[in-house]
Amino acid sequence: MKYLLSDIAQIVGGQLLGRDLEVTSVATDSRSYALTHDTLFVAMQGVNHDAHDHIAEVIERGVKAFMVERKVELAEGCGAIVVKNSLTALQHLAAHHRNTFKGTVVGITGSNGKTTIKEWIAQCAPREAKIFRSPRSYNSQLGVALSLLMLDNSCDVAIIEAGISQRGEMERLYQMITPDVVIFTSIGDAHEQGFNSLEEKIDEKVLLAQTASDIIYHSSYTALAEVIE
Repeated sequence: MKYLLSDIAQIVGGQLLGRDLEVTSVATDSRSYALTHDTLFVAMQGVNHDAHDHIAEVIERGVKAFMVERKVELAEGCGAIVVKNSLTALQHLAAHHRNTFKGTVVGITGSNGKTTIKEWIAQCAPREAKIFRSPRSYNSQLGVALSLLMLDNSCDVAIIEAGISQRGEMERLYQMITPDVVIFTSIGDAHEQGFNSLEEKIDEKVLLAQTASDIIYHSSYTALAEVIE
């Protein structure tokens, strides 16, 4: 990725403060070893942790560009985009960036085996194929956004995992990934506490494939096949 802060502010509907800097990567963890002068540090506020409290130390490590949920004190030469919700804004940026990708996007979802299938595909692909795959198990609301922002058009195929634990999450992941091909691994009882029934979970999972041109699935549950058909 390569964006000016002013471009990002326009994409996500945020307010730019300070310098209009160019960024080429994103980080959300102040402890990351990958922080550089062209990193966009996205500060998020959780139940027990507020990354805004670590902005000063991140600046000391050379970071100058930020996405924040409230106005913060910035050192000279820094710039920040103020948004209502950093995760939502990051997801909007990821969706925009995905739409600039010219290759094929493969989405993988299921209760188990997502990472294994992703790695199998990457290893079995022809040597000449240039494949991007989401790091480790980056399949959450944040992980998918970070994965998509790593995409560039030197790749032919992008393989993105999508994991959910409650109703409403897959639609947000779909809006970012909009996959051309979807692979369903299995539908089981993992993360079932967020759903009222197996059928409800299946309905949610299938949302990832609402505009896909190809669907590949394997499941011991005939209900999944019925929904997809």
